[in-house]
Amino acid sequence: MLRNYIITALRNLWRNKFFSFINIFGLGVGVSCCMLIVLYAKDELSFDRFHERGNNIYRITADLTNSKGEVTKLGNTGLMPGPRFVAQIPELECYVRLQPDYSNVRKGAEVFEQNALWADENFFEVFTFPFLYGDPKTCLKELNAVVVSEDVAQKYFGKANVVGQSLQLSTGKTFESFIISAVTKNSPQNSSIKIEMIRPIKFRLARENEDAWMNFFLNTFVVFRPGTNVADVKTKANIIFKKEAAEQIKMMKEKYDFDEKVEFHFQPLTAMHLSKDYPSSNGLLNASNPVYSYILSGIALFILLIACINFVNLTLARSLKRAKEIGIRKVVGGQRKQLVAQFLGESFVLSFLSFVFAIVLVNVMLPFFNSLSDKALSFSYLLDSKLIAGYFLLFVFTGLLAGFYPALILSRFNPVDTLYGKIRFSGKNYLSRGLIVLQFTLATFLIIATMTVFSQFNYLLNYDLGYDTSNILRVVAGKMNKLKMETLKSELMREPAINNVTSKQGGGYVTVAHINGETNQEFGFSKIDEENFPLFKIPVLEGRNFSKDHPVDSTSSLIVNESFVKAAGWKKPIGEVIDFFYKNKKYHVIGVVKDFHTGPLTEKITPQVFSLDPELSYEILFIKINPNGKAAALNHTEKIVRRMFPAIPYRYAFLDEDLSDQYKNEAKWKQMISFATILTIFISCIGLLGLASLSAEKHSKEVGIRKVLGASVPGIVGKLLLDFLKLVSIATCISLPTAWWAMNKWLENYPYRTHLTIYTFAFAVVAVMLAAFSTVCFQAVRTAMINPIKSLRSE
Repeated sequence: MLRNYIITALRNLWRNKFFSFINIFGLGVGVSCCMLIVLYAKDELSFDRFHERGNNIYRITADLTNSKGEVTKLGNTGLMPGPRFVAQIPELECYVRLQPDYSNVRKGAEVFEQNALWADENFFEVFTFPFLYGDPKTCLKELNAVVVSEDVAQKYFGKANVVGQSLQLSTGKTFESFIISAVTKNSPQNSSIKIEMIRPIKFRLARENEDAWMNFFLNTFVVFRPGTNVADVKTKANIIFKKEAAEQIKMMKEKYDFDEKVEFHFQPLTAMHLSKDYPSSNGLLNASNPVYSYILSGIALFILLIACINFVNLTLARSLKRAKEIGIRKVVGGQRKQLVAQFLGESFVLSFLSFVFAIVLVNVMLPFFNSLSDKALSFSYLLDSKLIAGYFLLFVFTGLLAGFYPALILSRFNPVDTLYGKIRFSGKNYLSRGLIVLQFTLATFLIIATMTVFSQFNYLLNYDLGYDTSNILRVVAGKMNKLKMETLKSELMREPAINNVTSKQGGGYVTVAHINGETNQEFGFSKIDEENFPLFKIPVLEGRNFSKDHPVDSTSSLIVNESFVKAAGWKKPIGEVIDFFYKNKKYHVIGVVKDFHTGPLTEKITPQVFSLDPELSYEILFIKINPNGKAAALNHTEKIVRRMFPAIPYRYAFLDEDLSDQYKNEAKWKQMISFATILTIFISCIGLLGLASLSAEKHSKEVGIRKVLGASVPGIVGKLLLDFLKLVSIATCISLPTAWWAMNKWLENYPYRTHLTIYTFAFAVVAVMLAAFSTVCFQAVRTAMINPIKSLRSE
């Protein structure tokens, strides 16, 4: 009997190859989507949980509240909180301070830039990282010790066991020899802290001792004793801070008009990765927005649900053709339980094939998914007992869901009715129709979302930043005074393919000064040279640019942007005074430049001040090159910069490419949503095909009668299509206002944004209608073309 069931199941699968393929493919796609998102979610939730003491490790964070009630959240502290809190709060066992940085590594004649961390010597006693060589308890005790990862060891020595070897690392302007004391395995991918190179922080403290409470530049982690009440520790910590930092706070109030209230908090290590409260600290922590996980999980679960119900619809639709088979089996003595077993067996065969296909699809799609999600996931992540049990239950549930309902319905048919073709599926199929509406509501919504994301992404890339970015090379050099910078520019300009060169300090900073007497104004401050605005074609709207004809410009003149003028409320900004009261220096405004974007368009333009301050160094070069001489310009630039800065790794990038990299997150989600949209439309069309197939079976005799009475094929197809296009129309009516509201809310996150247009919504409606029309039309034409004699024969 079992052999007969299997043979019958395989025969039916083969006889209905097209629908079998769609059934297997549809469910396989749904399950594979679920598997991929489970991989993603599992990786996100597993961050930092491999540390043995992970549940007791907390990061010290700080909230700074100004007089307006605005709160700035910092994941950083200074050097003081860790040692002082641990010394006075018994519930804290120990602390570890961690600062991301980079080290220049000299290997022969080459100099490389290497990501590195400064850490306290007990780092490996607090955090659990796998070791290859060396002692984790003592590897950071010596001042000139350095710990490297397996990859870094291979990079510089070509082997992993390099304990005792030396590395030449930069210490300011010179290189010193550091001894490799340990080699770790490469950090787990689900670690917020990535180890490439670690140096003892006491090496820096020996040269740059820092006892200020109000500096926030590194991460401090503390270990709580088991059972400790975090709220009690927080209260004690803030009492200690207010007591010990009172003099420093008073001094900052007097010197800088500092009026912010500081409150320390403790954030669990295991909560850092998916936290939106405290940002990534200087690139150390690979934080992730949990909203993305919720969106992906929601889409994947929806696709899986739709795929499972589509599977049932298609199985039910195709089962109707087997009514006569059921009648014959009953006539020859087949029992209902045997029929149920047969249909369930066939359903499980289909489910099994779908799951096998899903596994194959996951392995094929994983590299693509990794590139989209910026991860390094592998299928082995799914091979744990809980997930295997979950997928087995899903397999059983899907098999029962797809086979049980048809089995119960078909097995109860009267054999006389089935043999004479008098079986009808009664009811309005409200569940199936509601599902179609829901499917195409989401499909329309996702098409609008995809087009809006595309539009916003292109808007950001093509927005006029207020300055010229074409054919500009950005080069990181060493620190230079004015004389060395002018010498370097002179050497670079010897190449005819180089049109102009300007320089600025390495980055900028935010500071405060008095304007209009005693009013505090916060702004960004940058040191530039006289060629900066001309090279970038930034117009000076009022006053003049810095000039070598005015030597006092470097000591008493500033240029501001439009936003600074607006914030200051100036009507005539030229000649206004900006008082750097904490340095006892006053400058005069000599020019106003048009606002331009120095950061990504996800941030508003802020007040900016530009200076020739001789106390600051130049470090970044911007080189305008002739595109026809690109190769010559690149070669000449590298040659000159390497010669003048032999201890600095040569780094360059084209400015327009750098600016595009600012929107990697938007680009990633543009791809993810597009992919989800295509899958949703595909799965929705499969569901529509199942319902259309079931409807065609129900109306086969009606179609036959209409044809006998003279109805045309187009007329019959139109009638069959009308019901389904009504469902899709209802879906678009629901999705359009929802998408309009949701996309406007999303665009509010961008200070500079595109606008929703009627064309976006019209395109979405047309696309969904065409997809539905194409799907249903296929089945409708097949039904309308059937010879009416076949459908009316039993009458």
